[in-house]
Amino acid sequence: MVLDFAKIEENITPHFKGGEKEMAIRAYADEKNRIMVNRLIPGASVGLHTHQGSSETIYILEGGGKVIYDGEELRISAGQVHYCPEGHEHSMINDTESDLVFFAVVPQQ
Repeated sequence: MVLDFAKIEENITPHFKGGEKEMAIRAYADEKNRIMVNRLIPGASVGLHTHQGSSETIYILEGGGKVIYDGEELRISAGQVHYCPEGHEHSMINDTESDLVFFAVVPQQ
């Protein structure tokens, strides 16, 4: 299977998980995984949330920002991966002047 995210409609979700502004989401989901390319505009964030029943792996494609992971603030940029195991909490914040674009996989249980 090949997923072409350029051909998947981008959906705008305001205040994703209680975050600031909005997140643009291109997603594919089946019974095993949710696979996404997401975009946070400058000043946007994903709200702090805990992964229950799943984990999340995030690969930064473009831009940068910060991740709050179990209370620790970490800088992240293109080419890096953030992993949030089940039972841990995280948030992602675009505190830069350009879009933060990332590929994310959340296994479904």
